[in-house]
Amino acid sequence: MIDGDAQVKSTRFVKTTAAGRKLDEKALERARRLVGLKGYVTNIPAEIMAPTEVISSYHDLWHVEQSFRMSKTDLRARPMFHRTRDAIEAHLTIVFTALAMSRYMQAKTGFSIRKIIRTLRPVLEVDVDIGGHTHTATEPLTDDAPHIITAIDTGKSVGH
Repeated sequence: MIDGDAQVKSTRFVKTTAAGRKLDEKALERARRLVGLKGYVTNIPAEIMAPTEVISSYHDLWHVEQSFRMSKTDLRARPMFHRTRDAIEAHLTIVFTALAMSRYMQAKTGFSIRKIIRTLRPVLEVDVDIGGHTHTATEPLTDDAPHIITAIDTGKSVGH
């Protein structure tokens, strides 16, 4: 790389000067000293949260990332370009409520949110007024729909 024989994505250990390229010994030595170490930065004081708890919480961060991926795909959440604080807060409230509800439904049913949505989407009940008489039309439930509805309604986990 220093001789110019190879291209690099990152010049982390190569210094470029007017005289040419040379190995950045200082950066290389620092990297060698830090190999195998990982740091965690937080604004939470140690008296409130122990270092082991900070690390544990960081390792659980994938749940949050998974939720946001889920909100983009399964919940079909899309970027919104609001300008007022009220509109932004309302949008965030709706998105986080949907995420909380989906996490709750997943925990109670044991099903993925995708399966819950696909199962419950066709569940409709419509009241139709014909000649002064009200008729209720319903779609037949799939095998999993009663389990999901019972689990969500009672708050008790349902095995499947």
